[in-house]
Amino acid sequence: MTDNAPVPGHGHGHGHGLKRLGGTWGECLAEFLGTFILIALGDGVVAMAVAGLPGSGRTQGPTTFFLATGDWMLIVWGWALAVAFAVYVAGGISGAHINPAVTLAFAIRRKFPWNKVGPYVIAQVVGAFVGAALVYLVYHDAIDAFNTALGTTRTGPQGNVTFSIFATFPAPYFHGDWGGPLIDQIVGTAFLVMFVVAVIDARNTAVQANLGPLLIGFVVAVIGMSYGANAGYAINPARDFGPRLFAYFAGWGDVALPGTVPGAFSAYFWIPIVGPLIGGVVGILIYDVFIGTVLQARAGREEPPGRTQEFLPAETTAVSR
Repeated sequence: MTDNAPVPGHGHGHGHGLKRLGGTWGECLAEFLGTFILIALGDGVVAMAVAGLPGSGRTQGPTTFFLATGDWMLIVWGWALAVAFAVYVAGGISGAHINPAVTLAFAIRRKFPWNKVGPYVIAQVVGAFVGAALVYLVYHDAIDAFNTALGTTRTGPQGNVTFSIFATFPAPYFHGDWGGPLIDQIVGTAFLVMFVVAVIDARNTAVQANLGPLLIGFVVAVIGMSYGANAGYAINPARDFGPRLFAYFAGWGDVALPGTVPGAFSAYFWIPIVGPLIGGVVGILIYDVFIGTVLQARAGREEPPGRTQEFLPAETTAVSR
């Protein structure tokens, strides 16, 4: 089914406004909405697992969750589908980067315009913030009930449990050290960007465009299954910082920003920002060195290695998640 109907209320008399929306502003709107959907569904599934199901009497007790790997699979597949539908919604307009690490990697290796990097990132962070606000609007009663049953507050020693609905923190076995989580975020995001580029590379075994978003969702699922427990597999600075900023204003205080739980970790907020930005560049470089150059040589092309057909709007596909 194809919907080509004009938007109601936007006739010929609004042509100048539509022209503005056809450029970077329109792409930023798509990035905002795509990231909003990503967080509204992704954080929503975590809220369901952490607070909604226990508080609604659907688990063994009001604070019972994560009894088995099945609970983790709920979150993994929830995030996977969140990514897929976010890309389906925004992909035809902005390319659905919905991740500053993807935007930066494409600017460095795919000639994505540098003057769009800042607007894209701002739209992504704001979309993530608003998505977290929606999750809080729907689940704040369940969150408060869970904290009461657990005997803690949002800023208490166990406040990070409900904070995990919104953003990430490292596993206890890192003992507050930042090295392990940083490596984890670099590795996870490197795989993310590498696989996204492989999925959309028309010179490789690229899928049809209408299946690309679903496969990118599968990419997020496999990363969550393989590397999720170490640090919550943020693999996306906007996905972590936008909701983290909202959680700070919503009462989680230092647990959110700078990201501190006494005796566990301190000033963690920068890890899910810096790690993914590094990892995204590493992932796209690895793909281009090991695969892109070989594909270029086989095709006998003269363009720089690694140029691929991407989910980008028409005016930027000349550079050809």
